[in-house]
Amino acid sequence: MMNRTELVIAKAFWQLLEEKPYSKITVKNIVERCEINRNTFYYHFHDIPDLLDRILKRNANDIINKSNHFDNLIDCFTPIVEDCNKRKKAILNVYHSIQREVFVEHLNKIALYISEQYTELLTKDINILDQDKKLLIRFNKCVIVGIILDWLDSDANYDLITSFTRIYQILEANNKKLFY
Repeated sequence: MMNRTELVIAKAFWQLLEEKPYSKITVKNIVERCEINRNTFYYHFHDIPDLLDRILKRNANDIINKSNHFDNLIDCFTPIVEDCNKRKKAILNVYHSIQREVFVEHLNKIALYISEQYTELLTKDINILDQDKKLLIRFNKCVIVGIILDWLDSDANYDLITSFTRIYQILEANNKKLFY
């Protein structure tokens, strides 16, 4: 959990990410925005990559803790996309930076959790081998992550939730379950 100073630093960092690329942000920019000294920053964070990792981890945990409605895959997918849309420019700046892998790591964590919860719900009343359940979990995680990464590769220039919902409707109308 972040303390008050860390939250102020994180907020300033998100603001700066909305304004400029990750590679252009310095500790000096952050401390000036927060009106703190450099030592305070370094007391709480080792460096900017440490700050990014910690705020992405916190963000991932927040999404996971708020995600508890899994009636269909759209319900699983929506919290991730909504969070990305709230900070679209900042997320794109991280995604297009040298820290892309840190972002993808946290996206995978969120998608794995959501896929596990969704698969548990779908398979609770059927007899399925554990190894098959694990395959379904991995498949759904990869679909969620892959679609989001493809959207980010296009600079998030279309309404992903609407597109995903439409795909789901098309498959459902043709009497096929999405991904199963």
